[in-house]
Amino acid sequence: MLFTVRELHHGGIERDVAKIAMHLDRTRWEPHVASFHATGMRYDELRAAGVPYLHIPLTSIASKMALSSALRMRRYIREHGIVLMHAWDNSATFSVPVARAAGVRVALKSQLSYRSLTDPHSRRMVRLTDRLVHGIVVNCEAMRRHLVDDERYPADRIALCYNGVDTVQFFPRAEPRMEALADASLVIGTLCVLRPEKALDLVQEAFARVRRLKPGMKLMMVGSGPELPRLKANAKRLGIEDSNLFFPTTPEVPRFLRSMDIFVLSSKSEAFSNSLLEAIACGCCGVGSRVGGTPEMLGENERGLLFRSGDAGDLEACLERLIRNDELRRELASRGAEFARTQLSIERACESIGAIYEQWLGLRGGSG
Repeated sequence: MLFTVRELHHGGIERDVAKIAMHLDRTRWEPHVASFHATGMRYDELRAAGVPYLHIPLTSIASKMALSSALRMRRYIREHGIVLMHAWDNSATFSVPVARAAGVRVALKSQLSYRSLTDPHSRRMVRLTDRLVHGIVVNCEAMRRHLVDDERYPADRIALCYNGVDTVQFFPRAEPRMEALADASLVIGTLCVLRPEKALDLVQEAFARVRRLKPGMKLMMVGSGPELPRLKANAKRLGIEDSNLFFPTTPEVPRFLRSMDIFVLSSKSEAFSNSLLEAIACGCCGVGSRVGGTPEMLGENERGLLFRSGDAGDLEACLERLIRNDELRRELASRGAEFARTQLSIERACESIGAIYEQWLGLRGGSG
């Protein structure tokens, strides 16, 4: 099988591709990965793990490189006997037509975010590939509803596979906080690519309102991205620059998560967040905006707390409740970690995606 993705750096989709490719049962599957850029954190991981890799040097399907890249991918598919191609992001606009032309038995793609996040041209291109794939894989029920209700995509051609977390790396462990947080009385944190849809200014606003409740609290933001200058300026505006610590994207994610007591996912739009999943697996108490698949992960305040998207006051109320009630915070964190371990492990995800592949391959071309 061949997985395609635009790049292999630090985003959530890239993390999904790398995890599945490295953990699939090699007695049943031989995953290959292709991307447009042969660099990045996940690229290094895949190469170190010995996963076969194809570089498709493409910047645009309208570029001069498009034809030679298509021929390169078609040749690779035929030389390696690829029978199933799975495009994990909008690399599908290139890879799906090439894979169908190369004669793969099954062509799939994933839908892991709301299409409203993309520009109109990209949406049109994605919808064209809807007609070419045998089916679409989603990572939460919210994405399934989005495709059926908003895109009118046939429900019987959608398969659900929740994201999985590597519980060998991500698990609760009592250890000293990182040096920069050693004197913190409590740490509220988040970890993500710093993009506008993450609504991180909301976390800053809520933190500024609750910091009085527990002297010595810190707000920890881990990640890189275009929002960093604005977030630093906002911290200064709110008067929390001494307590709002910023760290760049890191491969040492578990160490950073274990320094947090409360993890906040404040996104305006989200499917099934890897960052939140890894956080609760590490024993953080999760707080998330009521969007996408976040309620599926946290339950109705069963394994964490939910707040109204975009409502700093509602987020403030959730944080205040957890700051004032240590027992509740620990209980929710424990339930979240157990749920991640038993229901959302990478092993379960690999079993699920493997069953999906077998189903479509059994159809010998499916319904597309």
